[in-house]
Amino acid sequence: MKRWLLILASVLALSGCGYNDFQRLDEQTKSAWSEVLNQYQRRADLVPNIVATVKGEANFEQDTLTKVVEARAKATSVQVTPETLNNPEAFQKFQQAQGELSGALSRLLVVSERYPDLKANKAFSDLRVQLEGTENRITVARNRYITAVQEYNVLARSFPTNLTAMVFSYGPKPSFTVQNEAQISVPPTVDFGKAAAPAPSRPASTTLTR
Repeated sequence: MKRWLLILASVLALSGCGYNDFQRLDEQTKSAWSEVLNQYQRRADLVPNIVATVKGEANFEQDTLTKVVEARAKATSVQVTPETLNNPEAFQKFQQAQGELSGALSRLLVVSERYPDLKANKAFSDLRVQLEGTENRITVARNRYITAVQEYNVLARSFPTNLTAMVFSYGPKPSFTVQNEAQISVPPTVDFGKAAAPAPSRPASTTLTR
């Protein structure tokens, strides 16, 4: 009987000190993080098709394409593990790589406005719509993750649940620094008045690679 009373007392103590809340919110942040990764992967999967389609446009800025390819390679090379959520340095590295890819893609879309044939290319237009939709989904997923982390971190820093956090090593989780990534993602100004004239009209490429 005493054994069961001790077990019951332990369960009530853990519940009262927020242990169960930590488990719930930890799972919530992991779920939100998985959705963020899914949307970033969706964007990464679109990049090769976008690059292949743009390559069909004569005289398109190779430097712009190169930066997109390099940024994608960097973003997809960052190793993401469950521990990333508890490692501010690794999280920042991941965020910076994704921010650089956002910036490179933004510049590509800005530069593409100089090429009428590319703008009229249905394949490119469809990919652009998909990219814009994916960027919106990324924003939604990131916001959900930020909210989940905020709830978890409040619990980890509040009394008396901060004592539970200390005992079970539930440290605060890193979150997105939206302002910093926004600075990385701002596309450079393109002076269309000084841009070279686009190549003569030619049939738009509709071949996609996978």
